[in-house]
Amino acid sequence: MMSVHVDLNCDMGESFAAWSMGDDRAMLDIVTTANIACGFHAGDPVVMHETLVQARDRGVQVGAHPSFMDLVGFGRRRIEGESPSDLEKQLIYQIGAIRTMAEVVGHPIRHVKTHGALGNMAAEDRELALAVSRAIAAIDPELIQLAMPGMQTSLTAQELGLRVGNEVFADRAYADNGNLLSRKLPGAVIHDPKAAADRVLRMLEEQAVTTISGKRIALDIDSICVHGDTPGAVEMAATLRRRLENNGVAIRPMADIVAARQPSGSPQQ
Repeated sequence: MMSVHVDLNCDMGESFAAWSMGDDRAMLDIVTTANIACGFHAGDPVVMHETLVQARDRGVQVGAHPSFMDLVGFGRRRIEGESPSDLEKQLIYQIGAIRTMAEVVGHPIRHVKTHGALGNMAAEDRELALAVSRAIAAIDPELIQLAMPGMQTSLTAQELGLRVGNEVFADRAYADNGNLLSRKLPGAVIHDPKAAADRVLRMLEEQAVTTISGKRIALDIDSICVHGDTPGAVEMAATLRRRLENNGVAIRPMADIVAARQPSGSPQQ
């Protein structure tokens, strides 16, 4: 039995116009934090508003989930050659949009988490990571940056004085550098709810992730992600929450966990 606490987060609000993606209503009954698409890879003003209202009514904390400008590729295509300065402005635009919508709804955003290819590339590219962290700091330095521990996005967030939420993934395999394994490679996406829950429990017990080659990487864990667009995502999230609670893990919103570790306004260590 464990005596730890952790957040469950999900990427959602990823429908667009007549195109539906994921079961956000069901997922919001399970998770404690929602990362809401800002319109560049998915989502639109109506979807953003509806998702925020549903999260507010269920007491689920919310954050911005910005991406490359890539509706066609769902933000999962690598976009090379983008100016970090231009990207920073695109991120400010997206975070500003969801932040204002959230204020209108009466349920303010608490964090920012990059989506898809942008997140994976920024995790390894310092200039892209700086663009992300600078955009967040420009909008509101009290916002938390949700990032993978040890990667560039975590390091630049700390460098700029932002609070960091440490995220691991229930449904994704890891490469040896600590980044997510490319979705193009076999075994990159985990679909079995039991297998996902088993590996998350092992992560929490060891405070480490095991890569595709068997390498062990030690890290701190605040939040666990389940992708809302993955087939069977609701079942996976429900199984994961049940297994965690049965093993003595308390489920709490990510912003609360980060605030307890490092109060707002205190400097990074």
